[in-house]
Amino acid sequence: MGVKLDVIDLEHTINLVNGEPLHLLKNISMSIEAGEHIAIVGASGSGKSTLLSLLAGLETLQKGKISYHKNLEVLSGVTGVSGFIFQHFHLLPELNALQNVALPLMLRGESTAQQRALEKLKLVNLEAQAKQPVTKLSGGEQQRVAIARALCNEPQILFADEPTGNLDHKTAEQVFDLMLHGAKVSGTTMVVVTHDLNLASKLDKTYKLENGELKL
Repeated sequence: MGVKLDVIDLEHTINLVNGEPLHLLKNISMSIEAGEHIAIVGASGSGKSTLLSLLAGLETLQKGKISYHKNLEVLSGVTGVSGFIFQHFHLLPELNALQNVALPLMLRGESTAQQRALEKLKLVNLEAQAKQPVTKLSGGEQQRVAIARALCNEPQILFADEPTGNLDHKTAEQVFDLMLHGAKVSGTTMVVVTHDLNLASKLDKTYKLENGELKL
């Protein structure tokens, strides 16, 4: 079972080039149940990626409260229980697909790193390309490697920022379906920022961020 996430009165302000403050996020409140899969949509520049980074603990919270719960226990944060999938794959070009997926586990000294990495590659239908250098893979295949890597740590909550933004429509749908399948298999909570309403409709809920406010 995944992590439950509660957000209360979150606000975020940035300073524009001319020094004027911009209230990017205003009084954001939401609740994501453990194992739930939600989408956040909105126009470019609306603050979707900033909101996701705040939820994932990648940016400092200015105002409001974010709490994480696992089996009725309040967690101090999501470090160690979360995964993050970026629009740009951030793979190491000198390594093959299997090595890229296994690397986080190998750095922790996990003896079963390669075996677990291969299992996740199978989950995204890439076991046949396990020994392929990632530079020889297509864009869709590289993103599937990135998804397998994020799932390899068995995250209890998964954050994805435009995970199919660099892919054509057909490949994007295939990759998204594989990512969603992986999250469902493991019971992982998932929060996805996407501009694609068709992909968002596959998830349990869709929130729209507009004028700094989040609405269902």
